[in-house]
Amino acid sequence: MNLKDYIASIPDYPSKGVIFRDISPLMADGEAYRAATKKIVDYAKEKEIDMVVGPEARGFIVGCPVAYELGIGFAPVRKPGKLPRETIEVSYDLEYGSDTLTLHADAIKPGQRVLICDDLLATGGTIKATIELVEKLGGIVVGCAFLIELMDLHGRDKIDGYDIFTLMEY
Repeated sequence: MNLKDYIASIPDYPSKGVIFRDISPLMADGEAYRAATKKIVDYAKEKEIDMVVGPEARGFIVGCPVAYELGIGFAPVRKPGKLPRETIEVSYDLEYGSDTLTLHADAIKPGQRVLICDDLLATGGTIKATIELVEKLGGIVVGCAFLIELMDLHGRDKIDGYDIFTLMEY
């Protein structure tokens, strides 16, 4: 199965010159969604992970079925004010300005082997911040898995030294 057949490419969205890679068709097709999830599950099994972490919102779409299939937990990474209990936070720079991500302070136990899942690796800023959150709590990031990697944005450079698994490259 060619998973790229289930990715819609939307030119000039959200701004001129950008090609948005939409995973909605993949999610809408049960066989394709299952195939993509299985590939990430197989990768995760090799890494002997204890917990899956994913940034909102598409990291939930990718990470939750992986955690479910493995019978392990999932911890959501969210914007400030979205998690109801005590959180830790990391701020990171964007092209214009900065952003902040949070994680429940008890989401990861020291020494837990963590897989970070998201739909897309672009510039790497969100994933780098997610890694920092996990490591602040003593977790060990053993891998980062993505449906799509945008090669021209060099996101790997920001998370150099971490194992990266992607299903599709553009």
